[in-house]
Amino acid sequence: MSVPTNSAVFNFTGAQVLVTGGSNGIGFGIASAFVDAGAEVTITGTRAGASEYDNDLSRFSYQQCLMSDRQQIADLAQSITALDVLVNNAGQVMPNGGNEYDPDVFEETLQINISAAFRLTQLLKPVLSRSTLAGGASVINLASLASFFAVEFVPGYGAAKAAVVQMTKTLAVNYARSNIRVNAVSPGLVASNMTAPMLSVEAITQAHLDRTPQNRVGSADEISPAVLFLASQGSQFTTGHTLVVDGGFSAKG
Repeated sequence: MSVPTNSAVFNFTGAQVLVTGGSNGIGFGIASAFVDAGAEVTITGTRAGASEYDNDLSRFSYQQCLMSDRQQIADLAQSITALDVLVNNAGQVMPNGGNEYDPDVFEETLQINISAAFRLTQLLKPVLSRSTLAGGASVINLASLASFFAVEFVPGYGAAKAAVVQMTKTLAVNYARSNIRVNAVSPGLVASNMTAPMLSVEAITQAHLDRTPQNRVGSADEISPAVLFLASQGSQFTTGHTLVVDGGFSAKG
């Protein structure tokens, strides 16, 4: 008796893709999946060079870009001459170890997690509009469960990620006339450098798992297929949507 298969295979041969924050975690998983599908991928990170990371980034073009630095964002956009898919993945909680209840830290968190994505997307809109991908170019924003549920210790991050969902809807309406689709993916709790401090606290992690029907933490490899689907021809009638990938956490209301 043969074993059935149900794997999804994407083909982005020749497509130009930019993944911000692609050096680690979910961003690295997304960037790797696009390369595996034939795309030419540029990633950004906060360090001076690709060799400074533990992950092997040799399959990507690398550019340093601090999402708190408007000039670096402008320089990044200026360097991109062709683009089919933009993945606004870069994000950070408690920048520089700060307390997000401090108004200055709150504002910096908004800059990194929402304002930078808006600025970069607007700067790259003319380039994206020239894409010849079937179904048009795509912008994929990374939202979060913090878009929908209160996470008490990161009020700035939560506010920014809630704004990501609304920005996705608004840009989808505005960009449709430029043949650009805008969607978002909202991951559940995924093992990464950013979530490592949280996962190290058993009480917090167990409370999350108890609410999650699948009773486990996700992996970056389980987020990337959702991103590739939303950028593919198979979703060309989908825009303004946020796809939640969370093991059922949000199903409990």
